[in-house]
Amino acid sequence: MTLREAAEIIGGRVEPEYSDLEITGPASLDDAGSGDFSFYGSPKYLKSLRKCMATACLVPEGFDEDMGPAPVFVQSPAKAFALLLEHFAPDPVAYPPGVHPTAVLAENVQLAKDVHLGAHVVVESGARIGKGSVISAGCYIGHHVVIGEDCLIHPTVTILERSKIGDRVILHPSVVIGSDGFGYELRDGRQQKIPQTGIVEIGDDVEIGANTTVDRARFGRTRILNGTKIDNLVQIGHNVTIGENSILCAQVGISGSTKVGNSVTLAGKVGVNGHIEIGDGAIVSAMAGVTKSVPPKEILVGLPARPMREFKENFVLLRNINKLYERVKVLEDRLAGAGE
Repeated sequence: MTLREAAEIIGGRVEPEYSDLEITGPASLDDAGSGDFSFYGSPKYLKSLRKCMATACLVPEGFDEDMGPAPVFVQSPAKAFALLLEHFAPDPVAYPPGVHPTAVLAENVQLAKDVHLGAHVVVESGARIGKGSVISAGCYIGHHVVIGEDCLIHPTVTILERSKIGDRVILHPSVVIGSDGFGYELRDGRQQKIPQTGIVEIGDDVEIGANTTVDRARFGRTRILNGTKIDNLVQIGHNVTIGENSILCAQVGISGSTKVGNSVTLAGKVGVNGHIEIGDGAIVSAMAGVTKSVPPKEILVGLPARPMREFKENFVLLRNINKLYERVKVLEDRLAGAGE
């Protein structure tokens, strides 16, 4: 499309001399070439922008730095880039309704209209799969599992017995839903397994990344509420509740019986203690360790996790500790000299 057409789609502005230039696809600032478009979202990428060989680049209104690509001025380059990207994305993979000949279905399985079951899928007795859902190759759907409508279950996902999955849920490859919670008691010098008799319940519009595990409850439910998005390699323990529209980034680990509120952000590698609560809207920065309950809208940093303001104060003090040490040493030397 021409830059004029692109600007109309994203509500941007392009100078007349560039309006007939054509773009054919997206690329990063470093990799872009002729015909590509990219976006500039942060001053730390200014050096890359100046070297960029793209035909066009989305930049914020008022941007006036020298650059090679033709500028397209927008309010938010990142959001405009995502919108424009939709027009160049390949068509989604089509999954025709039907059951592959190698799929294995037990008795009493209920398949709604337009369900797709891929190669070597196993569906156990009593399972129900909703209208338009896709179960890709190599998945295992356990006894009495309920899967809602229009779900996309990618290859090699395991959903164990009695788990409940809402509508429009996306589970990426090798997700495991409903494995036993990690519960043991030391009896007579040996670890004895505590039965995990509960279920996992996942709400609507949830997306869970590859190799993430969600443990079933010891009793009751492990719950992930509507709209929450979970990255790859996340561990969610038994009886945990995750509220609506929260974000859990890669390698987060949440211990059992913890409650995470609505619209919470847990950045990469955050560890959360068991039996605590994280309030609505809280943000926990990467690699922090949460050991006690968190108020709503708090921002936490560090290990153990502390409020941002407290962390900043302590950080400044720690940076100056060598200077303080030297001053104290000088005073001690003076006192020792005076005593002589």
